[in-house]
Amino acid sequence: MKQYKDFRIIGIDHGYGNIKTANTVTPTGITKLDAPPTFTRNTLLLDGNYYLIGEGHKEYLPDKWQDNDNYLFTLMGIARELNRENITSADVQLAVGLPLTWVNRQREAFRKYMLQRETVDFRYEDTRYSVRIAGCHVFPQGYAAVVDNLREMTGLNMLADIGNGTVNIMMIHNKKPLATQSYTEKMGVNQCVKAASNAMMNKLGVTVDESVIQTMIRSGKADIDDEYAAVLRQAISEYAESIFALLRKYEYDPKLMRLYITGGGGRLIEHFGNYRADRVTIIKDICASAKGYEEFALLQLKKEGK
Repeated sequence: MKQYKDFRIIGIDHGYGNIKTANTVTPTGITKLDAPPTFTRNTLLLDGNYYLIGEGHKEYLPDKWQDNDNYLFTLMGIARELNRENITSADVQLAVGLPLTWVNRQREAFRKYMLQRETVDFRYEDTRYSVRIAGCHVFPQGYAAVVDNLREMTGLNMLADIGNGTVNIMMIHNKKPLATQSYTEKMGVNQCVKAASNAMMNKLGVTVDESVIQTMIRSGKADIDDEYAAVLRQAISEYAESIFALLRKYEYDPKLMRLYITGGGGRLIEHFGNYRADRVTIIKDICASAKGYEEFALLQLKKEGK
């Protein structure tokens, strides 16, 4: 969270697997409860309705405003950032993102969705919040995650933002994104999880909990039998190779360009990918996009003099 004049700038990265702010990560599972919860952890109260957030992940939807979930996640993100500074009331400027190939078409709809209420009162966990959402800035997803790396992006570079639902690919030439060479593919990490789960069933007749696969993806290992681990490693390695095949489809050449990988899939590539470490940079901070959105919003507000 950043401050500009009387505004709190809060970046929210609306992933399909996790909602990220500059300082927090929460899985995108959400359940509307039929009654007040016994325990208030990870619960949001809005308009008399209780929602449990953080168990599982959200299904893929091409438009992020097709339901009210991302708005609820946004309120949760605001609360979690304000709570870090013991604040319960604030004027907020939101900073969010969309894939570059979707920004021009979807920016205004997503901004309107985020600004559906100017003022909103809600409770998250045991704290009540009163927030005025004064504005919303929508930026290219992925590009924001490499804001700290832009100074080194001379020549030709490729950015791969590997999320849970999609892979976003962008060419960056001398620090500037090339809008005509930006692509979005529905080939996110969730497809790897499904492939690994199917491999376990097909080869060993075993159903494996998704959390085991996610642990393997994030750390390169899991506390399971060696035979099981080998099957998972093979499936995940095949997905990693399919990512590089996708990049080559869009003219990735490690001898001509440097590759920057961001998003939750970065760890997967780090542990299971076959790549030249001297030509590939993996952005390990999963909150990098949310932080970048805040940086861009701060610059925009200063430029506009608001």
